[in-house]
Amino acid sequence: MADPAAAAGGTPLLPRISDYPAYWAERTPGAAAFFFGDARCDFPRFRDLIDRYARALVAAGVEKGDRVSVLSTPRPEFFIAFLATASIGGIWVGLNPRYTPGEIARVLADAAPSVVLALASFEGEDLRGRLVEAAGIAAFSGRLVAFGDTQDEIDAFLRGGDAVDDDALAARRAAVTPDDPALIVYTSGSTGEPKGALLTHFGLCHGYSVQTAHFSLEGACIVCNLPVNHIGCVGDLCCAPMVGGGAITFMERFDPQGILAAIDSGQVHCMLGVPTMLQLMTELPAFATTDFSRVRLICWGGAALPRNVLAKLREKSCRLGVTYGMSEVPGSITMSAAGAGDDELTQTVGNPTVGLDLILVADDGSVCAPGEEGEVRLKHPSILSAYYRRPEATAEAFDADGYFRTGDVGVLDEAGNLRLVGRKKEMFKSGGYNVYPREIEVCLEQHPDVALAAVIGVPDPLFQEVGHAYVIPGQGVAHDGLAERLADWCRERLANYKRPKRIAVSAELPLLPVGKVDKVALKRRHAEG
Repeated sequence: MADPAAAAGGTPLLPRISDYPAYWAERTPGAAAFFFGDARCDFPRFRDLIDRYARALVAAGVEKGDRVSVLSTPRPEFFIAFLATASIGGIWVGLNPRYTPGEIARVLADAAPSVVLALASFEGEDLRGRLVEAAGIAAFSGRLVAFGDTQDEIDAFLRGGDAVDDDALAARRAAVTPDDPALIVYTSGSTGEPKGALLTHFGLCHGYSVQTAHFSLEGACIVCNLPVNHIGCVGDLCCAPMVGGGAITFMERFDPQGILAAIDSGQVHCMLGVPTMLQLMTELPAFATTDFSRVRLICWGGAALPRNVLAKLREKSCRLGVTYGMSEVPGSITMSAAGAGDDELTQTVGNPTVGLDLILVADDGSVCAPGEEGEVRLKHPSILSAYYRRPEATAEAFDADGYFRTGDVGVLDEAGNLRLVGRKKEMFKSGGYNVYPREIEVCLEQHPDVALAAVIGVPDPLFQEVGHAYVIPGQGVAHDGLAERLADWCRERLANYKRPKRIAVSAELPLLPVGKVDKVALKRRHAEG
């Protein structure tokens, strides 16, 4: 059989993201598909596991377009379930185990999955219990199946698929087209409510085949240690190596020492992460003695890399790269070139990805020339097809010419590299994670002792940015002890990367004429101490 069209460099571009395990099982049957602890799984076994999960989902009544969700750490079950769901026309949704029950409930209420698989527990935390609590809040009536500590539930679920024969499974898969959605990635909007970006099979296949070819990562093994609800986890750390016939090393939590050990053993050929991860890794004594000779690429995104960290990485003499991406765009919007210099790697995010129509648009609607600031806008069939159940948000996201509005402001230099200079919206990134001030403000304002809250992102030497909150107490509420009570309040309701690192209680906040908090003035006040 002739190979399908390739993106570049021999990376295959298949019709569906779920086609890759079987493709590589035929061509490189002895190659590893993933590692997890001491376990190694080759592509034929990987394909068979996906088939078994797919049969079970069909038996459970999952139809084309139905949602299937997984609450898990980054481990094989989540990715197997994702590919199995996508292969039969379902749409997969990841749930972060660091989410509170309320945060999980908001996603359950919006996505309304018919089946949710959940890791029973992790590091002493009862994840299944947290999911059950969230299901009660969301009035969720679908099927819950636990895996991990106890295999009884998942084994019974998988046995249910034994009644689905090969022909029935093949018929379901044949009905799935490249334009069908395979994944929902939730990203909060300005209101703090979840908003799900629908990503298609074609988008995932195209984005990660191009990215893999650009960085010459065919056959490479990559560490996966980001949360499963993050596009970086499902896409860059799992889909990308699979598309290129490489392997995934699953790590349930970020472990810089463990990553260095895996690199030293030769098992890892590429390190993709946010600058915070790389900074923590380079600060370990073991970094200096770790053998990086088999590492093809160290790449980061989500924030700027400090020059002192870049200098340490340079000492390892492997390719360094920077990318710019977002939940709505599978793969990379921009990527640095091979041999990129320090200025390109620290001050820009590289060149626009080949084939992606990227323009910068000024406030007056005109297209910017090199050196002029404007909003980054994109056009390509791989970009999200819609925001799930959000027609107004979908319409607002695209301009009259069909370009997707990223909300980021940038400048293209004479070499074609993009430099990001700001954000049209208030979202900031902490350790590579998107943090939306309004979501934190809503949480704080739900406390009975708070009249008004405002959150801004401020520079941080480790996480690039962290949130600082300013609150006005309710009438008659004493200032003393309020910040501590609010910290406890947030700890119970927000994932740790969203929690404000400082809470200041104030009698007043700068306001605009319309009565809203003047964030520009607040940031100025913060900068002045």
